[in-house]
Amino acid sequence: MKDIFIGTDSGATTCKTGAVYSDGTPVSLDLAQSSTNSELGTSVVIEGWVAGVEKFLAENQMVWDQVRGVGLALPGPYRSYGVLDHTPNLPPSFAGWKFHDEYSEALAKKAGRPIPLVAGNDANYGGVAEAALARGDKKAGVIMLAPGSGLGAAYVDQNGLPLDGDAFCGMEAGHMPAPLQLLGLPAFTCGCGRTWGCFEAYTAISGLPQFLDHLLPKYPHHDLATSDLPPKQKALSLRGLAQKGDPLALEIFDIQAKALGIHVANLSIALDATYVVIGGGLIDQHSTTEEFRARYLGGIRAAAEPWLYPLQRQTIQIVPASLGELSQAIGAALVALNTSRK
Repeated sequence: MKDIFIGTDSGATTCKTGAVYSDGTPVSLDLAQSSTNSELGTSVVIEGWVAGVEKFLAENQMVWDQVRGVGLALPGPYRSYGVLDHTPNLPPSFAGWKFHDEYSEALAKKAGRPIPLVAGNDANYGGVAEAALARGDKKAGVIMLAPGSGLGAAYVDQNGLPLDGDAFCGMEAGHMPAPLQLLGLPAFTCGCGRTWGCFEAYTAISGLPQFLDHLLPKYPHHDLATSDLPPKQKALSLRGLAQKGDPLALEIFDIQAKALGIHVANLSIALDATYVVIGGGLIDQHSTTEEFRARYLGGIRAAAEPWLYPLQRQTIQIVPASLGELSQAIGAALVALNTSRK
């Protein structure tokens, strides 16, 4: 029987479970999925995580004796390692939850022995999986930026481990202030509440309504200028409009690419990684055209290049993410594997 390492990816609504073998290859590209049921309390969530492992093992004809370690990807922030703080997508009662201890106890009870458990931010762990794919056998650092509803960010070192930071806030890079003089934009308010102009507000879905407020006066005859749709629905229509060549939508995403490129340069100067992986819905092959993706990634490269050191301009590779919803469960499993090698 081959040893495996399990990855549990627990979101606000859905739990996904995957695994890798000891050589890092995925056991399956089909994740076991179930509802997180967070509204029913922490004990029910723990039961769901364990049930997810059992479901994955059964679907792949495996047993608990093969499990050598488990990784848990869970959105922060954390009060300390393995202890949750207030998070917007989970009930307030979850603040202070010692999820690492409780999951460890539940795993040991089910397996009949202690199983090493590592836990960390879901974006960081997603970056681990994308990093492994991007660099292959090469020893190199990897930065991942994934604009979605917010801006996920991760740095993965040459050993395949993410930068968590001393206060478990490592790579919360979406909330670094953007250089507004380079973007020619006012300070947007971020979802985190800061009003100084977080990079997240200029690169992610959450900032699109403010882009529309700022740019729609340039397009007085645009359908969105007279639309009765709520601001969020207007914002969500922009990606589809951009695929059809809509000038307003393309201008907005060109600015987002520029902002993301400047951020790539900032992080590259600090971390000096060889690979930069760009995730998020704007590079989703099922939702965007090849022409749009090339324009978006090209805009990121063009904006980053002037600020990089000469050697970095030659070595840095900016590539699209490709694992989608697999990344966080597989990444959690890889962190469990790579931690076992330390």
